[in-house]
Amino acid sequence: MRLLLLPAALCGALAYAQPKDEAEADEAAQQAVAKKVVTQGAVCPDPAQPCAEPGGFKPNELSFRIASKFDFDRGQDRSQPFYAAILRSGELCRIPDAERAAAQAQFPGRKVFLHRYFCEEFGDKVTYTNVNRKAGFIAVYAGTTDAEAKAFLAEARAKYPDANLRRMQVVVTYQIE
Repeated sequence: MRLLLLPAALCGALAYAQPKDEAEADEAAQQAVAKKVVTQGAVCPDPAQPCAEPGGFKPNELSFRIASKFDFDRGQDRSQPFYAAILRSGELCRIPDAERAAAQAQFPGRKVFLHRYFCEEFGDKVTYTNVNRKAGFIAVYAGTTDAEAKAFLAEARAKYPDANLRRMQVVVTYQIE
């Protein structure tokens, strides 16, 4: 019986010629899809006419138009930028929806929304940019321009003296697995 010894350089070349581990390739492809973000349409700021989107939005979420249906091809969809007046913040998952509903009654023509990101696992897949995702808050749509938002902030501060403005986008996070 003869033992065949291959030179080290040849062994190295053979290692490169072999295909990558399929699990690693699948994981890399999945991570690439999960990192893909698509900016979609404008928000629907009228609480009486939320965007009718596949999968829908909850009453506590600000909805936006999604032109391209989710097909496990991206990790997130984002709305067009807008301004919101943050009325109150607190511990994530601890602000009751009844507070949002009471604020909605004070601003009937503008959507009031409550941040509850992952309070119910993937049941709450909506969050917002330019905020602390580990904090809850109640906010109201303030407009698309700086001037419109500042004018609304004066109205909001009459009822919520600590209200402040944020420019943000709605973010829908999809579970890619």
